[in-house]
Amino acid sequence: MTEAPGVNFIQEAVREDLAAGRYTKVITRFPPEPNGYLHIGHAKAICIDFGIAEEFGGLCNLRFDDTNPTKEEQHYIDAIQDGVRWLGFDWGDRLYYASDYFAQMYEWAIQLIRDGKAYVDDQTADEIRENRGTLTEPGKPSPYRDRGVEENLDLFERMQAGEFPNGSRVLRARIDMASPNLNMRDPVMYRILAVPHHRTGDRWKIYPMYDWAHGLEDSIERVSHSLCSIEFQDHRPLYDWFLEQLGIFHPRQIEFARLELEHTVLSKRKLIQLVSGNYVGGWDDPRLPTLAGLRRRGYTPASIRNFCDRIGVSKAHSVVEFALLEHCLRDDLNKTAPRTMAVMRPLKLVLTNYPEGKVEELEADVNPEDPSAGRRKIPFSRELWIEQDDFREDPPKKFYRLSPGREVRLKYAYYITCNEVVKDPGTGEVTELRCMYDPETRGGWVPGGRKVKGTSHWVSAAHAARAEFRLYDRLFTRPNPDEDGQFLSNLNPQSLEKISGFIEAGLAGAPAGARYQFERLGYFCVDPDSSPEAMAFNRSVSLKDTWARIESNLKL
Repeated sequence: MTEAPGVNFIQEAVREDLAAGRYTKVITRFPPEPNGYLHIGHAKAICIDFGIAEEFGGLCNLRFDDTNPTKEEQHYIDAIQDGVRWLGFDWGDRLYYASDYFAQMYEWAIQLIRDGKAYVDDQTADEIRENRGTLTEPGKPSPYRDRGVEENLDLFERMQAGEFPNGSRVLRARIDMASPNLNMRDPVMYRILAVPHHRTGDRWKIYPMYDWAHGLEDSIERVSHSLCSIEFQDHRPLYDWFLEQLGIFHPRQIEFARLELEHTVLSKRKLIQLVSGNYVGGWDDPRLPTLAGLRRRGYTPASIRNFCDRIGVSKAHSVVEFALLEHCLRDDLNKTAPRTMAVMRPLKLVLTNYPEGKVEELEADVNPEDPSAGRRKIPFSRELWIEQDDFREDPPKKFYRLSPGREVRLKYAYYITCNEVVKDPGTGEVTELRCMYDPETRGGWVPGGRKVKGTSHWVSAAHAARAEFRLYDRLFTRPNPDEDGQFLSNLNPQSLEKISGFIEAGLAGAPAGARYQFERLGYFCVDPDSSPEAMAFNRSVSLKDTWARIESNLKL
């Protein structure tokens, strides 16, 4: 069957199932484990899970796969719910937990034991692993594989009663130790783990393994389409086997390629190492690919959803350039972020012929992409701050900004000419520029149409507020940080730079999360640890768009 334009293989499969009457209602689910924060890879899964449900008039459940109480915490659950909502999705009253189904899973395990399809194994974890076999060699049956049904039932009930030490026994499915699919070689269903659970307390001394719980949870919730990342493809025969042996509702599992992003890691295990090892400042560090980190950095839900839409859905593994994610953010912020001016590396500029004490209010668009945003007032005075990089005493070729004797334009203000350079007598460092302004050029209008090539942004020194600017670079120096198996050794020591400068006075006290375009500098977001007395801005992304250039070249 030929796919309709813009239709991916998941959409096509769902359409076929509905047309054939296999399912009458589309129900999907997003099933995170509450042992960490969501990252950009989860965002792709969320967009697919909730998007498919919405497209076909169905429902999407949020289900926490809380089968390992040693690693799960309530604050992870809270953070995951917050992240899904922030992306713009809502599960309504369909919030579920794997732990809701522990009793039912236990009864189904007893059913398999009675049917001779599960047994209690006394081997150690190492022995089970060693006897599992390889891709080319079959596994060795456990010496306990042929225990009788009554003995297995007794041992399993005593496991749950807490009679045996942690890890001393497991319950395994009795399938095929010679199967070419290693997942079918008598997989472990339950392990003894006498650890309190965040929801069930001390009730359970055994906990289900993920592969046993996964398909059962979907079945209980009547999930029609279980959408998973590609690594679960080889596990699908096992899920099918469990469902078929139990004779219960059978969802359809469909796998898609997971997201891989350059210059970062999306493995939860590696992210936990970065956080617990204090290599970053927490799960919401703006250098991390977590949704909390991206949000703190200034990413918008719309930009992330657009990114997920643009990378598409496929089964083929691919690595996405970070530049595409940045492009999606620029595209969104260009339309929505108010413009303002800030100076990150300040250099004092004095207009010697501008009246002392005079203050003008100049006007500029809040956002030229959105006329409805209106205009903003900018105070202008005799003493200003400009960027150090906008001046060169001995300018190189093609440097068109300020230098001795050269005229440039102050954005929204006047044309000025540098007449004198003041230096520190000890270091020789330039500390102040003394310039003349042309009062006939207010707002950039010039009699006779004379033009200059250079434009500088600025803030009024008398009105500016101090601020800290946090400039972020890639967290890792390599596109594939774990290529050599030593991802921590590839951390970028220059991934964060903090500098102090000035902002327009109107930004003092801006709320956390407020996003702006600092003209000529990039897009910035107010950090949550800001205060009116100590403003802090995270650079979300620079103005330079490398992906737009790449995309343009691809079209040539």
